[in-house]
Amino acid sequence: MPHETQLYEDIPTSRWPIVYSTDYNITFIGLEKLHPFDSGKWGKIINFLRDEKLITDDTIVTAKEATEDDLLVVHTRRYINKLKWSFVVATITEIPPLVLLPNFLVQRRVLKPLRTQTGGTIMAGKLAIERGWAINVGGGFHHCSSDKGGGFCAYADITLAIKFLFERVEGVSKATIIDLDAHQGNGHARDFMDDKRVYIMDMFNRHIYPGDTFAKRAIKRRIELDWGTEDKEYLEKVETHVKGALNEITPDVIIYNAGTDILDGDPLGGLSISPQVSSRQITMEA
Repeated sequence: MPHETQLYEDIPTSRWPIVYSTDYNITFIGLEKLHPFDSGKWGKIINFLRDEKLITDDTIVTAKEATEDDLLVVHTRRYINKLKWSFVVATITEIPPLVLLPNFLVQRRVLKPLRTQTGGTIMAGKLAIERGWAINVGGGFHHCSSDKGGGFCAYADITLAIKFLFERVEGVSKATIIDLDAHQGNGHARDFMDDKRVYIMDMFNRHIYPGDTFAKRAIKRRIELDWGTEDKEYLEKVETHVKGALNEITPDVIIYNAGTDILDGDPLGGLSISPQVSSRQITMEA
């Protein structure tokens, strides 16, 4: 029997299936600024939507932190224990000064936000089945697998969301992951390497992190892009390959991992996609 979890509690229909918590945002005496990844972007998104009168606090779902028992649905005990070492977290987040800090501070100020975002992804999976769609404003930690983190990804939230659905929701037995982050999603690929229930489409810049050759074997539809790929080529490939992926298998749930790092000028992604095309891409996938 699956363990008890707060992440699958019933949500009132008065709340939209948009999941967020103020705990998502990482602020830690400025150390978060040592990495080009914007660790406060989730709050900026919510504030924009709130200012535009598109949402209120009463219409969205408050994410809950994934517990250790929740995480152990996918993660090994050995990996969870490794996160109790500040050196390991510093390596995963690529913020070297974290190695000098007591782990209880690292847990509270860095890992708790990531666990809360992970809980949000699991909650969004259940809501998507119930409502037909759902959005987690955070998450998408596609570089983390069951026993290894990296690239600012400490928990395998995509794998967890799918495993929770397979174990707890009757009728959900096939999933498609459409990963359009600029980086290769090697974490969930490694987790589902030999799982025929999960179809992975991944479009990414071939020249940047992580370059995981082994993980590529799990990607059923792999689209590798070059530096500076622009709007026309990018959108044509998205439309062609999303249609192709959905023609190859009829999934019970689709996990779409969106990445803002495809945008022109992003310090990590290396692509040249305009905000207009990025918005169209998100609309099409939703």
